[in-house]
Amino acid sequence: MRIDGLSLDFFRNYVHLDAAFDPNINVIYGDNAQGKTNLLEAVAYLSGVSHRARYDRELIQFGVDHAFLKGHVFARERDFLLEAELHRGARRVLRSNGVKLKNSGELSGIFQSVLFCPEDLYLIREGAAARRRFLDSAICQLRPRYAMALAEYKKLYEHKIRILRDWTEKPSLLDALDEFSLRMAQTGAVLIHYRAHFIRRLQEVVPPIHSDFSGGRERLDLRYETVKTVTDPEAPMRDILSQLLEHQESHRQAELESRQCLSGPHKDDLAVDLDGVSAKTYASQGQTRTAALSLKLGCREIFFHDTGEWPVLLLDDVLSELDHRRQEFVLNRIAGGQVFITCCEDDRLPVLLGGKVFHVKQGAIG
Repeated sequence: MRIDGLSLDFFRNYVHLDAAFDPNINVIYGDNAQGKTNLLEAVAYLSGVSHRARYDRELIQFGVDHAFLKGHVFARERDFLLEAELHRGARRVLRSNGVKLKNSGELSGIFQSVLFCPEDLYLIREGAAARRRFLDSAICQLRPRYAMALAEYKKLYEHKIRILRDWTEKPSLLDALDEFSLRMAQTGAVLIHYRAHFIRRLQEVVPPIHSDFSGGRERLDLRYETVKTVTDPEAPMRDILSQLLEHQESHRQAELESRQCLSGPHKDDLAVDLDGVSAKTYASQGQTRTAALSLKLGCREIFFHDTGEWPVLLLDDVLSELDHRRQEFVLNRIAGGQVFITCCEDDRLPVLLGGKVFHVKQGAIG
């Protein structure tokens, strides 16, 4: 799997870009705030992932009403032309080989990427929301049903929050509360089921990577923490549903009083332990970075096992944050597949890695 060429118009700070990439290593260097990360973000967007922008309008250049992305992709032994039109005040348009797509999940079904950026180095230390985003980003690319369920759950959650927030002023809102709670439980059961199965696969691939990374000195363990009434997250969805409804009922009064949604997988977490203790609480900075890198590299391996192709790996200014030993480990581990690596102007990576080198300056490459 690879992206052979990329064209951008009015995307972030790129007025116009046409670039052809190496099938193996692509090094993108330059000073800060020149557009290196924006280039990786465009590649990730064509795989159905937007890691920095909550809304598409944030991706459109200031003072312009639209942006265009076009990527020439080779995947599943076929050539694809993936296109995205972004508009202010209108729905985006996605196409594959000229055929309009329903959503970004269909992009992910064609082209996948794994992005690792500096913020991910603190994935272990941050709150549960950061680890849920990690899970959601990965599973959405592999399982279109999950992506649809996640989008639906978010909408239901927002509706329920509005009901809980305003019901004392408008008691009639309570008439719809049970219906939204039921639909949230139904959709939540889908999320828990898929998260549990993905975490089980992470449990298989990530600990060996971390063991290699740490020279065999540390043992990493992963645990899925979800709604406490769910006794087996890998059980059939109908069983999870009944347990979610039980939890909802026991928290109904507390939700009304607190005006918060207290029950559901929106509070899930992926717990990481090192040598039997919480990495979030007790691990050093170096240990948390190693654990975070292991999670990302494990995710890449799962993609390969599922599709038979390595996803495109996007490393955004990560290596400069690592010591020499960790840099060597990452560089040795990323053999196979196409890789994009950004680094600063004075970094030696372009010399060390070879491949194709791009210099980015003020939204242009040379």
